[in-house]
Amino acid sequence: MKTKEAAIQAIKNQGLLPLFYYEDAQISLDIVRTLYRAGVRVFEYTNRGKAALENFKFIKEALKTEMQDLFLGIGTIKNTEEVKAFLAAGADFIVCPVVDLEVGKLTHDAGLLWIPGCMTPTEINVAHQFGAGIIKLFPANILGPDYLSSIKELFQGQLFVPTGGVEIEEKNIDTWFKAGVCAVGMGSKLVSKQILENKDYDTLFSLTMKTFEIINKVKP
Repeated sequence: MKTKEAAIQAIKNQGLLPLFYYEDAQISLDIVRTLYRAGVRVFEYTNRGKAALENFKFIKEALKTEMQDLFLGIGTIKNTEEVKAFLAAGADFIVCPVVDLEVGKLTHDAGLLWIPGCMTPTEINVAHQFGAGIIKLFPANILGPDYLSSIKELFQGQLFVPTGGVEIEEKNIDTWFKAGVCAVGMGSKLVSKQILENKDYDTLFSLTMKTFEIINKVKP
């Protein structure tokens, strides 16, 4: 079993949390394979469509014979019904856009990492006190690195990952790490609609390698 502590360490080591959803299961798997080939070992599929659960199970089935060291989490979990379904499907960690303490409890009870999404200091405090291993700053493009710099000292030891608006650009990523994140979340800036629709795995591979190059340069 991939524990909470192991997932946190994997995210910190990687410095990147890629995420996406696509309705086609085979393309979803091929995207994961491409990310893995580029060095990704922690990944978040997102619960953003009717096929999400079945696609997630399809990817998990493939992981029985390949990419066995990949941490496969699920994002956009908003309630207990969703978290129960994806825990049963074998999610390695749970990512939420909101702070739902019942979702957090179920995730903790399973011994897994809970990453709730927070915007305000009050939300961060609730999540922090409830043992969120990592907090997702969301939406990061609205909050910005200066926001994290301003509030981080209030929550000693808390790890943060921004999601939304992080660019594949050295200055942007460097600013986030200087503000104190442990990794950056990256969705459509990395796995774009064009890449998905065109099955452009070569471009995705190159973009992922470029992102890692930047992160490895600027990460403390």
